[in-house]
Amino acid sequence: MTVVDAMERMSGLHPGFRRAHALGRCYDATFTPSGAAAAYTAAAHLRGEPTPAIVRYSNTAGDPGQPDAGPAVRGMAVKFLSPETDLVALNVPVFMASTPAKFLDMTRALTDKPSGSQQRADAVVAFITANPESVHAFQEAATIPVPESYATIRFWAQHAFVWVGPDGTRRFVRYRWEPDAGLHHLTAEDSADWGPGHLLDELADRLPVSFTLKVQFAGPEDPTADPTQPWPADRPEIDAGRLEVVKPVADQEFWDQAVFDPTRLAEGIELSDDPVLAYRKQAYAEGRRRRAAGH
Repeated sequence: MTVVDAMERMSGLHPGFRRAHALGRCYDATFTPSGAAAAYTAAAHLRGEPTPAIVRYSNTAGDPGQPDAGPAVRGMAVKFLSPETDLVALNVPVFMASTPAKFLDMTRALTDKPSGSQQRADAVVAFITANPESVHAFQEAATIPVPESYATIRFWAQHAFVWVGPDGTRRFVRYRWEPDAGLHHLTAEDSADWGPGHLLDELADRLPVSFTLKVQFAGPEDPTADPTQPWPADRPEIDAGRLEVVKPVADQEFWDQAVFDPTRLAEGIELSDDPVLAYRKQAYAEGRRRRAAGH
């Protein structure tokens, strides 16, 4: 079984839709770099003039009919267009598995037993017991607040990347998007009657919105190959720039079929030694192939 097969089992097969983050919408945006990154990376979109971007907001479910109600993992994917490079982020700071094989084990724990059953709960506990590095991610997922809006969520890219400076110096970094509107949450009861796409409809009435790109630098002992492990909060960071999300894209169908691939990187940014990050290219490509074939 592949990871893509396992994701289909989690939400069912919905032809033409992504295997995760099925329900989403895309928006025109502009990223304006602050200049603070220029000393650390040669990546053009982080150094020079403002660059156009496409942003996709989504919930994590593979079922496009799943309601927005309650706490849930949600996504913010950004495709910088000049040069083309993608940044994919979620509203949890760390990933749930340290390797692709362990992620597959996790999806099996969530799908091999009936939903809501004691057998599934036991399978999840068994996975966490066998993989204690995943505890933090499960704790974070269990305490996600219900957002007021996509514009009031903090999003993390989870993986480490390598910045290559103009002088060739290499530094490990992690990214997060801070909402300029601040963090605003609701209760589960407030969202009880939300249907599919509620937060996307809310965002349409709120635009424009903006986010600041924070970049955290690793310390010498911080893990770079394991996305389940956070870096200490006291590590140095910079404000790399500001993203303004302006309006829905004119061709929603075209952009919603696009792949937002976190391994597509501009010159001056490289993959870290994180095996989950490297594997995502293969998984995204297979998901795109199946969608294009009508599956």
